[in-house]
Amino acid sequence: MSEYVNHNGIQIARKLFDFVNDRVLPGTGVDQNDFWSGFAGILDRFAPRNAELLAKREVLQSAIDEWHIAHKDKPVDQAAYQAFLQEIGYLVDEPAPFAVTTENVDPEIATMAGPQLVVPSLNDRFVLNAANARWGSLYDAFYGTDALDAAPAKPGGYDPVRGAAVIKAAKAFLDEAFPLKSGSWTDYTGGVPELADPDQLVGQRGESLLLKHNGLHVEVVIDAGHPIGKDDPAHIADVLLEAALTTIIDMEDSVAAVDAEDKVLAYTNWLGLMRGDLAAKFMKGGKEAERRANPDRNYVDMDGNDFTLPGRSLMFVRNVGHLMTNPAVLLADGSEAPEGLLDGVFTSLIAMHDLKGLGELRNSKAGSIYIVKPKMHGPEECAFTNDLFDAVEDLLRLARNTIKVGVMDEERRTSANLAACIHAVKDRIVFINTGFLDRTGDEIHTSMQAGAMVAKADMKSSDWITSYEDRNVAIGLACGMSGKAQIGKGMWATPDMMADMMKQKIGHPETGANTAWVPSPTAATLHAIHYHRLDVFARQKEVAEQGIPSLDKLLTIPLAKGHNWSADEIERELDNNAQGILGYVVRWIDQGIGCSKVPDINDVGLMEDRATLRISSQHMANWMLHGVCSAEQVDAALLRMAAKVDGQNADDPLYRPMASDPENSLAFQAARDLVFKGTTQPSGYTEPLLHAYRRKLKKAD
Repeated sequence: MSEYVNHNGIQIARKLFDFVNDRVLPGTGVDQNDFWSGFAGILDRFAPRNAELLAKREVLQSAIDEWHIAHKDKPVDQAAYQAFLQEIGYLVDEPAPFAVTTENVDPEIATMAGPQLVVPSLNDRFVLNAANARWGSLYDAFYGTDALDAAPAKPGGYDPVRGAAVIKAAKAFLDEAFPLKSGSWTDYTGGVPELADPDQLVGQRGESLLLKHNGLHVEVVIDAGHPIGKDDPAHIADVLLEAALTTIIDMEDSVAAVDAEDKVLAYTNWLGLMRGDLAAKFMKGGKEAERRANPDRNYVDMDGNDFTLPGRSLMFVRNVGHLMTNPAVLLADGSEAPEGLLDGVFTSLIAMHDLKGLGELRNSKAGSIYIVKPKMHGPEECAFTNDLFDAVEDLLRLARNTIKVGVMDEERRTSANLAACIHAVKDRIVFINTGFLDRTGDEIHTSMQAGAMVAKADMKSSDWITSYEDRNVAIGLACGMSGKAQIGKGMWATPDMMADMMKQKIGHPETGANTAWVPSPTAATLHAIHYHRLDVFARQKEVAEQGIPSLDKLLTIPLAKGHNWSADEIERELDNNAQGILGYVVRWIDQGIGCSKVPDINDVGLMEDRATLRISSQHMANWMLHGVCSAEQVDAALLRMAAKVDGQNADDPLYRPMASDPENSLAFQAARDLVFKGTTQPSGYTEPLLHAYRRKLKKAD
C-alpha cells in the first residue's frame, strides 16, 4: 500500500489521511470530498504566498547585511538607520489609532489575569497535567518546592515540621487575600467565616468554602476525614488556587515533529483534548495509572443556587510558523507543503469537536478556536495568517473570526511594527506576548554583520530589551486589548527555583501583563499568588497613561563596541553556549524530545526549547564571524562540553554518548552545524538543521 494518497493534485500521507477521515471528520458536518478538495485549494492559493513572504525575509536580511558592511566600524546613526529600514520596507507607517474588535472571547483570556502554561503536544501525560492545572494545591506547592522557607521534607515520609510551616504559610495567604473581619485564618475553627469583605465568599462545595479575589477563585477544602484536615481546628485539608487559566498546547518550539507520524500524534492529542476523552496510561509506584481531563466543578452559591466552574485550563493550540514544510503532505510539484498551512486547517477542524459538543467536555464556552501563531515577521505576515484563517473558516463553514489568533511578538520586525501587526488581525486577535530568547536570537541574526554582540548574559541589560518589554504592553493597551485579550510575558526557565520565582515573577503583572508563562502546574499555583497581590487591570490603566516608548532604544543594537574579552572570558562564554546547545540537541535528535529540563553548565535544570537553542547558536556564530573567537576554539568548546553533557546524562539508558565518537554522532554534528552554518540559517532558526538530522536518525533507526 502506498504511503501517500493522491487527492486533487496533492499527496497526503496515508496515516494523516486515514486519521482525518476516520476520527476527525465524522460529526463535524464537513463532507470528506469537499474537505480534501478545499484543503487542496488552500494549499494552491497560499503556498506560493508563503514562499513569497519567506523570500522577502531574505531580501530584507541581505539589504541589512549590506548596510552594516558598508557602515562597518562606525557608530550606528539611529536617524539614518531608521530611514534606511523604512526605505527597504522593514519599518512601515504606524496605523491611525484603532481598537481591536474581537468578540466571543472566553473570560480566561479577556477579563481574568493569571498564569499560562505551555506544554509539548506530543506527550499525552504532560498535556493532561497542564489541562488539569486550572486548580492547584497550595499545600503541595509549598511542601514540595523551595518556595517555603522551611526545613526540607524527610525522605520517604511526611515531615510534620514542614507540614506545619506549609499550613501556616497557606493561612497567611488567606489572611492577605481574604482577611477575616477580625482575627486570623489561623484562629478559624469552622462554619461560615465572617470576612472583612463578605462578597468574597461566593459559594460552597459541601462544607468547603469558595472564595473570589481579583477575579480568581480559591477553595478552602474542609474535610474532617483527611489526614491533614482531621488535625486542623477548622478541618482545613487544603487550599486550592485557581491557577493556570490558560494553556498553550504546543506544536512548535517544544516538540520534535518532523514527519506525518509525529504530526498525527500531535493532532491525536489535540483531538482528545477537544473531545475531553484523552487518556494517558503510565507506570507510577510500580503500578499502572491513568490520567484524564478533570470535569467541571460544582458549587452552590450563598443563595442556594447551583453553578459550575471550569475544571480545566482554557486551551490554545500553537501552530508552527511560516518557515517549515512537512512531508505529511506533498504539493503537486512533489515539494513538501508549508507546515503552518497544515496546522491551520487540521487544528481548526479538530476544534470543531469542541464547538459542536461532540465529546465529553468543552473547551471554549464562547464558541471560539484559539490558535497562537509564532515567528511572524511584520504586518504582511500577520495579514497572511488572517487571510488563511478566513479561508479555513470558509472551508469549515464557520462564522467569520471564529478562529482567534495569538501573535507572538518575538521577531524584531514584528516588535518594531507591533501596532501594524495587531491591526492586520484586529478582528480576531486575543493574545500578544514577549519572548526574550527568540527575540534575542533574531536581534543577533538581523544585525549579524554589524559587529560582535555583548556576552549573552548581558543581553538582558541591553537598551533594546527594556524597550521591547515596555512597548509590547503599551502598544497592546493603546490598541484596546485590555478586557478583550491577553498581554503576556515569557517563561520562568528554572522550575526547581520557586523561591526565586516568587521574588521576581511578580514583575510580570507589575508591567501590566495579564498572563505570564510558567514551567509547571506547581509553578502555576505559586505564580497565581502574584495575581492576588496585584490587580492587573488596575495596573493596566496606570501603564496606559504612560504612553509608548520610542523606537530608538528598541532598534539600538547590543554591540560590544570594542570590548576586549580575556581568553578565560571567551572560553567561559563558548563553554556555556556549547553546553546548552549540546544538552538540548542531543535529546532532540536522538530521542525526539523537543522540550525538557536540561542541566546547564552549573548543573542547574533549565527548561530548554528551540528558542534557547537559537540564541546560543547565533551568539557563537556572531563571535566567530567577528573574530572574537576562532573556529578551532569553537570546536574545542564543543568537544569539552560533549564530554560534560555525556556525564550529565550517564544515568539515562536511552542516551547516546557524543564525546567518544563525535564524527558519528548525528546529534553532535547537528549542534556543530547550528554554529558553523549559523550565519546562513534563515533568520537564524534552528528548525531546518534539526529536522534534517532528526529525519536522518529516524531513517537510520
